[in-house]
Amino acid sequence: MYVITNRRLENDDGDLSIFSKEPNTEGPNTLRLVKVVKAGNKYKATVLDDKLSSTRVKEIKQKLKLDIDESATWYQSLEVASDFYSGAVKNKKHILIFVHGYNNDMGDVLLTAEKLEKLYNVNVIPFSWPANGGGPATGAASYLSDKRDARVSTGAFDRFLEKLQFYHEMFTTVQRGKLWKIANGRHPDNHEEARSEYARLQSKECRITINLLCHSMGNYLLKYTTKPSGSQMRRLVFDNVCIIAADANNKDHRDWVEVMQSRSGVYAVINENDSALKWSRRKPGEEQLARLGHYLKSLNADNCSYLNVTTAAHVGDDHSYFKGNPVDKNSKLKEMFASLFEGRKAEAKMRYMADVNAYELR
Repeated sequence: MYVITNRRLENDDGDLSIFSKEPNTEGPNTLRLVKVVKAGNKYKATVLDDKLSSTRVKEIKQKLKLDIDESATWYQSLEVASDFYSGAVKNKKHILIFVHGYNNDMGDVLLTAEKLEKLYNVNVIPFSWPANGGGPATGAASYLSDKRDARVSTGAFDRFLEKLQFYHEMFTTVQRGKLWKIANGRHPDNHEEARSEYARLQSKECRITINLLCHSMGNYLLKYTTKPSGSQMRRLVFDNVCIIAADANNKDHRDWVEVMQSRSGVYAVINENDSALKWSRRKPGEEQLARLGHYLKSLNADNCSYLNVTTAAHVGDDHSYFKGNPVDKNSKLKEMFASLFEGRKAEAKMRYMADVNAYELR
């Protein structure tokens, strides 16, 4: 598994202890790519930051028929991205970007990522920001420290999204050109028919989607990532954007949710009994406001579908109900998340609650 992070790394090769709880000392916008391999119950983590040789770049270019300058400077991110995307296409697995929440160390992040891969038809790329308090603080102090770290990590997350979009565009350009050539060949004298044929071919051949899962305080990071006018979230990067158990204020959430673009949908999943969000609401100051992830009022973002799972069997007061007991025992809930993480519509089989503008899963 590959991890994108703006955490400070203690060394280049070792176990998960290389991941610090603090932002990169070169600046919180600094990104690192880390390869993590699991052997038994232990992990080996290797930082990937080497430049690729021109020979290796040429090999990748020829293999994927890329339109790139092989004499330019390229790093291992090109090789990782090409292998990851090619593998997803070959194995017909969708790509899920996972942004974790408060108080998650790397062991927690990887365990959740592994469960997501086993439960759903996805390859997961975790973006890990320096959660877990950033030091010895506990309780409310740790929570507030993580909020600060989430907010200062928005630049790094936006840079990652820019890279994601860059590589996705690079890899799909070749396929789009191939499909257009086929469509135009079938309808050489009718441009409209060629366009329609091209759209049909794309729908048939381009079946791999890229989706975003932000959980808990990861949505606080997402919120502030959307603020700048040049944010990548204002561009078409993802098929589905999944705002799950959001530890971000319900008040005025439409201001940041409505600026986000998606090919399929923007979804906010809500559990009114979420124990973790009830706890976070007891924090001082601004943190007393109701959270988007547990509040069925003022659901007013025009581009967002709100999914209420409060009364769904086995959800209870769970905060991470996309894994574990809730989805193990509730097949409808699991299918809802499978739809979200595969770029499909999730609300079709759910009952619409007009009084609160939400779809209900029972």
